[in-house]
Amino acid sequence: MTTIPNLKARHHLIALSGLGGGTGGTGGAMRRPQLLRTINDLGFVQVDSVNVLERAHHHILFSRGTGYRRTDLSALIEKDRSLFENWTHDASIIPASFFPYWKHRFAREKARLRSRWKSHFGAEDFDLDIARVNDRIARDGPAMARDFEGDKPGSGWWDWHPSKAALEYMWRTGELAIARREGFQKVYDLAERVIPPEHFSAEVDHDAFVDWACRQALTRLGFATRGEIAGFWALLTPQEVDEWIARNRAELTPVRVETVDGGKPRAAFALPGMAEAALDAPAPPDKVRIVSPFDPLMRDRARMERLFGFSYRIEIFVPEAKRQYGYYVYPVLRGERMAGRIDVKAERERDALVVRAFWPEAGVKPSKALLAKLGAELERLRRFAGLGRIDFADDWLRLS
Repeated sequence: MTTIPNLKARHHLIALSGLGGGTGGTGGAMRRPQLLRTINDLGFVQVDSVNVLERAHHHILFSRGTGYRRTDLSALIEKDRSLFENWTHDASIIPASFFPYWKHRFAREKARLRSRWKSHFGAEDFDLDIARVNDRIARDGPAMARDFEGDKPGSGWWDWHPSKAALEYMWRTGELAIARREGFQKVYDLAERVIPPEHFSAEVDHDAFVDWACRQALTRLGFATRGEIAGFWALLTPQEVDEWIARNRAELTPVRVETVDGGKPRAAFALPGMAEAALDAPAPPDKVRIVSPFDPLMRDRARMERLFGFSYRIEIFVPEAKRQYGYYVYPVLRGERMAGRIDVKAERERDALVVRAFWPEAGVKPSKALLAKLGAELERLRRFAGLGRIDFADDWLRLS
């Protein structure tokens, strides 16, 4: 059994996540073809509504190439139709070529969500709402939730008005798709009018779907346990992954991956050649990147802690008095290690990128070199956000 040293495991994961070279964080060109290839390589890019500095999907892609332009992403989704929005473990931008595999997710979501939402809105009324909304969009074209009549109650998931719930249900189950966004509001249309015909009409059987999902997850993870394979897309059950591993065990390479704390190596599987690729993975550039909390590198928090020794939690929903760091704090990557976390915000009324606090990780010294590299990354972010200057709080450098 091949043992992958912890340092090599980190090198490999950073490279697979697109942060290790090429356009990945080195300032290279990120025009539309490279952008589409990057998203294909990542598998998906998570969408999140929080806009403290920049929305997650834009920040994720900017981290992988200074030349990234938001308009190129919009064009790939709205004009080229090379990408579509739906769910993995959360709302995400996904290559349109993956749509046939998502049909299996849609079928499962239809059974799960229908039971939940019909019990809330009433079985007969919910069916009528779905039919009414579908007929309206089929007849009149793309629509937003606000285009439908109905009073929207105060706030919260279950406070949606019935038309909004119907729209979300049909989107989550593949009957509707997101044609575009206005601001950050979804504009829904029939999926057959959004997804390219060759992807909308394609079908894959269950076994081909499971094989694709497992292989594609392992390709992007480098090495993984059963649970990590199942969790990557949130498409498969553990039983489906178990059965796939059993069918393909002769092909898979068993590996042991060393943890950062020197504890017992973790058993995992890799596709042929991937263990060797991990052992040969080059060290990433000695640059600092302030990454989104929803960056693909950060998605599996338990894996990050095990391999990088970095424990991260978003504290948006933690009462302010109980927060350890802040409302929305960004991980800071330097080379092959997590160097700390930073509280930084775009304050547009001040035309400033405001740095409230930087906490170096234990064992990381705030040397001149580190602070210079951090300053260079902040300057990159300032330009990307279109702000005039960087302001530092008086006590921004937090040392324990």
